[in-house]
Amino acid sequence: MLAALGSWLHARHHGGRWLVRVEDLDPPREPPGAAGAQLATLARLGLAHDGEVLWQSRRHAAYAEALDRLLREGKAFPCACSRSDLAATGGVHRGCVAAPPLPHAPRSVRLRVDDQPIVFEDRVHGRVEQRLRESVGDVVLKRGDGFWAYQLACVLDDAFQGVTHVVRGADLLASTPRQIALQRALGLPTPAYVHLALRRDASGRKLSKSEGAASVDGRRPLDVLRDAWDALGQGADRWPGGATPEAALAAALPLFDPDRLPRDGADGEPAGPGAATPATDDGLDGRG
Repeated sequence: MLAALGSWLHARHHGGRWLVRVEDLDPPREPPGAAGAQLATLARLGLAHDGEVLWQSRRHAAYAEALDRLLREGKAFPCACSRSDLAATGGVHRGCVAAPPLPHAPRSVRLRVDDQPIVFEDRVHGRVEQRLRESVGDVVLKRGDGFWAYQLACVLDDAFQGVTHVVRGADLLASTPRQIALQRALGLPTPAYVHLALRRDASGRKLSKSEGAASVDGRRPLDVLRDAWDALGQGADRWPGGATPEAALAAALPLFDPDRLPRDGADGEPAGPGAATPATDDGLDGRG
């Protein structure tokens, strides 16, 4: 919810469009009806998006075309390494170490990375630097089970939709250098990035459904919006309220101050550059 409201406010504050994308590329992990329920919740909260919703499950051809190009240009390569193969390097892939696979055995496809640092400026966290070769190694673009990796789909869809500013949770901060490396490999523009602080429990863990956190109660939209506004550093005392979610958002928009957005840190302190919990981009399914 924080990412939804934070990105909506940021887009409207700058006179931009707010785009919604459904990342439905991992069917085994997608509860039936979850995407529709999330879209319905956004509507009840008054968060109207611009243009049509983009469903990644309808973009397979675009992903395949980009992957074929990277393979032809030698910027990507097939890989048969499993998690156990990479245990000695902490999961960091710096070249294939697995034995040559049997014909037609499942293989992932990885983006070849180098030793050059990836540096970018985040609107909230400031300068972020990461050496992919040292920290994560060659980046998975297609998983061994045949599913597209998040990084490839995200980068291609950002470019396809003309995204100029990405506003999302700080749990994806450490994934951004991987996406920038892929953007450069494909000759695509790099958006500006804003990574919002996460909602955390008393022990500092990110609140998420995987950890048993309750889902957003769309039946009380004004309360949900007020709580998210406060978590975005805007101050509960500055929440204007309103008779409807649409009215409350219209009144809140002129009061939104991007400089009040908090930085993320489990202990209440800013997280270090590139120190946010990285998203799992490999989806190794035991293969790599």
